[in-house]
Amino acid sequence: MGRSGGFLCLLLLSVLLLGYGVVLGAERGTPTRKSEGRVYVDIERSLVGLSMLAPLWRTDSSVRSLITIEPDLELEYRLAELNSNSPIPLSYHPRVRRYIEVFALERRAQVAKMLSLSQYFFPLFREWLDAYRLPLELVYLSVVESGLNPLAVSPSGAVGLWQFKLGSAEMFDLRVDSFVDERMDPTKSTRAACAYLQYLYRMFDDWLLALSAYNVGPGAVLRAIERAGGERDFWRLIPYLPEAAQNYVPAFIAALYVFHYADRYAISPDTPLVKFAEADTVHVAQAVSFEPLSHWTGVSVQLLHFLNPQFRLGYIPTPGPEGVPLVLPTDATKEFTRHRARIYAQSYKPKETPFPREVRRNIRVKHVVQPGEFLHKIAIFYGCTPADVQGWNKGIAPSLQAGDTLVLWVDPDRWAAIELEREKKN
Repeated sequence: MGRSGGFLCLLLLSVLLLGYGVVLGAERGTPTRKSEGRVYVDIERSLVGLSMLAPLWRTDSSVRSLITIEPDLELEYRLAELNSNSPIPLSYHPRVRRYIEVFALERRAQVAKMLSLSQYFFPLFREWLDAYRLPLELVYLSVVESGLNPLAVSPSGAVGLWQFKLGSAEMFDLRVDSFVDERMDPTKSTRAACAYLQYLYRMFDDWLLALSAYNVGPGAVLRAIERAGGERDFWRLIPYLPEAAQNYVPAFIAALYVFHYADRYAISPDTPLVKFAEADTVHVAQAVSFEPLSHWTGVSVQLLHFLNPQFRLGYIPTPGPEGVPLVLPTDATKEFTRHRARIYAQSYKPKETPFPREVRRNIRVKHVVQPGEFLHKIAIFYGCTPADVQGWNKGIAPSLQAGDTLVLWVDPDRWAAIELEREKKN
């Protein structure tokens, strides 16, 4: 399926996260920070990572902070309303409420950015979901996968909106080499995600189980069903599932709910600095570097990367006979056509490593434990996992004491976000 005019706003990428499992949680009751575990950390990391897209928005300071979540009975009623029009069961559960709090209260500023991004990603997602005869509600899966961050890269190497890892990319014939990573191609990765979701639903004939399998793999879900004596109801199956899958479905339901009722929580889409809808596609017949392309079209290299993330080094290698599609702002396409020969002549093959983000060093940080802090809370704050903290601090007791000093290795992007938050408080 080609890129149509309505979807030329495509910013990038793709893919699907085969999640992680750590601990088994309780079947019922409100989940604690400890039971939230890896899924909470992954979502937190994705939402914080949206700060890297800050130059692409005008800041909206109008979002109100004094917001509360409705009582359980009202949440249950509103979810029942949504459920009546959804082929995916949308049930209330304390775990769902916890993630509604995450999206509507704790990370409302990032949700405003995701609402803005959704205006451009969701039409593409819906086109492919419709082509595969899948529920349109599945657009919200990418919110949980990547926080709708088109530049998302997980610590495990999963990439893009749908968080495909390298093995998954090969399974769906997505090209990944030193210069091109089709896991970050919006159209191709979305198509691959739809194919995988269709396969999982045919396997389980149950959407909640299919979503769990999307996260942790079908084998983990089948083993959980076997341990539970054949139980196939997701909510009864929770104690037998890996920790990641226990919270993944509640997070999906919460994302759908908060997006649908964003107005009730006074969350409005941020205004993009760049109007992604005003974009068009040209076809490149020769190798192109982003630097001369930027010079002759007037489009910043940053925006070129954002619109064409699959070209990982800012270089389009020599294409085949049909050429390679390149997304540009509409008013820049004429400049590309006018200066095409100069752009081709001045382009060059880059020599840098294609994996600059994966080889950089994390920042060493010392953290003094404050009263009321615990292992999972500290891990969430610094964008790592409890296992990471314990690995960096051998012999540390699971129950931390105020005054304990921890050594942490923090991702530079996360540390920059922490410093920015501290500056705002001061």
